[in-house]
Amino acid sequence: MELRHLRYFVAVAEEQHMTRAAQRLGIQQPPLSQQIRDLERELGVQLFDRTPRSIRLNASGQVFLKDARRLLAEAEAAVARVRQASRGESGRIAVGYTSSASLHPLVPKLLRAFNEKHPQVDLEFQENATRDLLEAVANESLDAAFVRSTTDRYPALRSVILDKEPMVVALPVGHRLAIRRKAISLGELADEPWIFYRRADGPGIQDELMPACRKAGFTPRIVADVPRLLSAVTLVSAGKGITIVPQAIGAVHQESVAYLQLARASAFTIPLTLVYRRTRSAPAERLADMAARTAKNARAT
Repeated sequence: MELRHLRYFVAVAEEQHMTRAAQRLGIQQPPLSQQIRDLERELGVQLFDRTPRSIRLNASGQVFLKDARRLLAEAEAAVARVRQASRGESGRIAVGYTSSASLHPLVPKLLRAFNEKHPQVDLEFQENATRDLLEAVANESLDAAFVRSTTDRYPALRSVILDKEPMVVALPVGHRLAIRRKAISLGELADEPWIFYRRADGPGIQDELMPACRKAGFTPRIVADVPRLLSAVTLVSAGKGITIVPQAIGAVHQESVAYLQLARASAFTIPLTLVYRRTRSAPAERLADMAARTAKNARAT
């Protein structure tokens, strides 16, 4: 029994007339009659009561009609679902992010817009360090990740740069430089105790920060090296040293941390990046395309 047999049966049952049913289906009446008889023979049940001038469902046909309609509806729904999945409109997408990337306003804005446009896609989230996230995307345990890094070390990955965010200096409230409340040069921080954040051998903000410090004529005196950016800000708030962070982090520990702009000669930016594999899933492709449009609109405003 094939789906066409069910469609033929439903048409005859609803029309209760073989010729009208054939016209509705766009086929000839004799082949339709033969298909209905083949269906009855396969089921071993007569579905219609026939007279020379009419054909009507019998009790068995009434029972089968309900199931036939249900099966056809389920088949149509299955086709719709698989087509949605192929277009990236349904399915699952696993997205990672660093703690600092999640604080940038474009990240929740993009994820909210994606969820509203594609409510049938299940979003799963994972927070981790930059290197762990990039490796997870590369080995396909994540579909995409928001990081503050390029993908130079991972040739199998692609990326969309959402923003190039200015870096700011984070100092303990009351620090002699913080009291000035004006832009500061990197050179003025040469003798300060620095708090760094990165996993060993992992890409990240330090890839930009270290060359900037060397350009300013010094190598930072590192007193603490923590795995997460927010941990570094916490140590700054405790008075353990200073650090450099993306501007969006300025909302954290405002009662105990002062954030100063870098002077123009020392200023540099760090990318906020959505990374994904070259061979990506359809939902990930949708997210990457939306990210590119979001970034373009943000630059235009």
